Amino acid sequence: MQQITLNNWLAAQEHDFGLDAALSRLIAGVAAVSRDISRRVEMGALGGVLGLHGTQNVQGEDQKELDVISNEMMVKAMFATGSIAALASEELDHSLVCPDAAERRPYLICFDPLDGSSNIDINVSIGTIFSVLPNPHEDATAPTEADFLQPGDRQLAAGYVIYGPQTQMVFTIGRGVNMFTLNPQTGEYILTTENVKVSESAKEFAINCSNMRHWENPVKRYIAELLEGTTGVRGKDFNMRWIAAMVAEVHRILCRGGIFMYPRDNRDPSRPGKLRLMYEANPMSWLMEQAGGRATNGHERILGIVPEKLHQRVAVFLGAKEEVERVTSYHLEEDAAKNA
Repeated sequence: MQQITLNNWLAAQEHDFGLDAALSRLIAGVAAVSRDISRRVEMGALGGVLGLHGTQNVQGEDQKELDVISNEMMVKAMFATGSIAALASEELDHSLVCPDAAERRPYLICFDPLDGSSNIDINVSIGTIFSVLPNPHEDATAPTEADFLQPGDRQLAAGYVIYGPQTQMVFTIGRGVNMFTLNPQTGEYILTTENVKVSESAKEFAINCSNMRHWENPVKRYIAELLEGTTGVRGKDFNMRWIAAMVAEVHRILCRGGIFMYPRDNRDPSRPGKLRLMYEANPMSWLMEQAGGRATNGHERILGIVPEKLHQRVAVFLGAKEEVERVTSYHLEEDAAKNA
């Protein structure tokens, strides 16, 4: 069977479905820089890229050496595609405008250059997440941060690259989810799974149970039912998983089903969640919906949320349709009771 490379797949999408060449170049640019990031990750201590960088990002989190390196690589590579007018990164305080864009460029991109960086030093899967939005300007006007504040359902491409036992690129352009695996000998991404689908039911869940005492009641109720297993109302046993990297959690769900949860909690009532809407929740939610799953913040569809700021946080429940709808219904029941 003939292998289909990413470049050949993109060319076919341009020819058969009218995929914009500039968007095709942008996706190819993500693939190209991810190969370089993958090599840096593989080298680890041998490449001198482990440990802390000695700085903090806009969220006040200590930056790992690879966080900073991969961010610099992504910024340079994305501008080099000629497709984006501006970019926003989880590791940068503000968006960056392309410094030499004399003509209009049609896209904006948001990315988390290295998700799961707490796993870097212990050699557990990490990844790069990206989200492509339309540039709302019809001319060469420089985009502002306000131009990035578009709901997730306006994304034009979204996905991630996971650096694990294999390096894989998983993305959607609005016609299903496809997985490409990097051939380390040729440097080519090869199509390995087409039209990924997530089962509507699940038997695995992912959540950080160490925070249980801080959860809101709907989450406590839902998790308690899962833990009761065959003796409870669900009538079946569930297994728990937790990798502490959203890329790895989502990849597992796309491969074998389940639900991932990072709820808001009561330690800081003013903060609606921990994960970033623009860099993590939106792209992963679109992937999940394209694969037949669901994604909410417990109260509403994530892709319908209009961002108010670039680094906005949000609670996340995503994965199997039946499970996401169930835990969301528990939140809505409590909302209704409070408003009664």
